[in-house]
Amino acid sequence: MNIFVLPIQLFLSLFLLFAISRVFLRFKEGTISLGQFLFWCGLWLLALFSIFYPDFSNYWARLLGIGRGADAILYTSVIALFYLVFRLHVLLENVNYEISKLVREVALLSQEQTRRQPQKQKAKR
Repeated sequence: MNIFVLPIQLFLSLFLLFAISRVFLRFKEGTISLGQFLFWCGLWLLALFSIFYPDFSNYWARLLGIGRGADAILYTSVIALFYLVFRLHVLLENVNYEISKLVREVALLSQEQTRRQPQKQKAKR
């Protein structure tokens, strides 16, 4: 390992440490589960390791039949991003369905209440 740290290594390391701190805070708040915490911390720590040991990514790239580690990281990242976009799309569709169902129920309850109010006023007279 080279004892000198390149500026890009320093910048990326600081960013990844910031990302790990955000994951830790979200876990501490209870916003994310233990599984999500372990996944994201593992991902960011793997990225941090790859910054200081670039031959690690080259080794995995060769195992996958890809020439360079940077290419393997790029391909994997694009695939992961497409998957995450798909998951977000499904989540948004579910939220949209739940909101529509809730609005429908509120509208029906509101309509039912407005029908009962004139009857109550007639009964008071």
